[in-house]
Amino acid sequence: MSIFKFIDLFCGAGGFSLGFYLTGRFKPILAIDNFKPVAETYKVNFPSAIVLVENIQNLREEDLYNFAKPDDVDLIIGSPPCEPFTSANPNRLRNPIDRLYIDPQGQLVLHFIRIVSFYRPRVFIMENVPAIMDDDLREALVYEFKRAGYKQIYFNVLSAEHYETPSRRRRVFISNILIKPPRAQRRIVVSEALRDLPPPTSLIPNHDPPPEFPWRKLRRVAHKKWGEALIYFQGAESTIPNLIRLDPSDIAPTVMGSSRFIHPFENRLLTVREQARLMGFPDTFIFIGGRDTQYNMVGEAVPVPLAKAIALYTYEVLKLGDELRGLST
Repeated sequence: MSIFKFIDLFCGAGGFSLGFYLTGRFKPILAIDNFKPVAETYKVNFPSAIVLVENIQNLREEDLYNFAKPDDVDLIIGSPPCEPFTSANPNRLRNPIDRLYIDPQGQLVLHFIRIVSFYRPRVFIMENVPAIMDDDLREALVYEFKRAGYKQIYFNVLSAEHYETPSRRRRVFISNILIKPPRAQRRIVVSEALRDLPPPTSLIPNHDPPPEFPWRKLRRVAHKKWGEALIYFQGAESTIPNLIRLDPSDIAPTVMGSSRFIHPFENRLLTVREQARLMGFPDTFIFIGGRDTQYNMVGEAVPVPLAKAIALYTYEVLKLGDELRGLST
């Protein structure tokens, strides 16, 4: 069986990588992120990978060559920051094309493409919010990836809840291949995702008791029904709920970095471990850093079951290429 090697850019905690790794058919060799707790989390969970705590803008091709040579890289995955593009950001630039070429964070997408251009992997997959396709952005991205050497670009829009993820999440995976994994035959709801976890305890990693609500807020929390939110914040296009009491019989709302959820049956926040289960992380995956940092890592990850479905599909594409060239083992 072929084992394909990959690089993860803007790797975060490693949810995207974990989906590929869990197939047993992919091996991460290099991961890059500029936030130290995130990089430490990745290294703890993928000890064989080289993890760089670097701003990708500052990495030159000769620097990258010292850590991974182009001939060793079959695949590049990554998740550049979505803040310049998402409608949840009330401060995003008005003109969509400026979000890519003017916004400093948006320009990181161009650096993802630059590194893809250097390595020229057989497959690349870049994850972001669907709003990255707004107006002229789609055409601009096609143009930039074609400049990097890829003639055909696909915008694969997938929903995590269709792949046994206990929370909703709709994302686009921009790639040089069509990605269309078969949907799962069942869905996982909140009660199933959280079952068998004991009450919060420091004996389980990332399952420490969450901060208690102040007395006045606790009274309001106690009156919240399933699906109701305690607060709302203003996004670019609408108000967004937060502190939602989860409905045990339904899939959870989208987990974002800022998301905090109220337990379905208890008047408390979910622990980081419980929130990680909503994103399909196994309990063996360890998050490093302060509690808010851990919550953020969970919410900013690619859901693991969705990543695994993409990985299995990508493997078949890569394997077929090897078989056609007589390289499969």
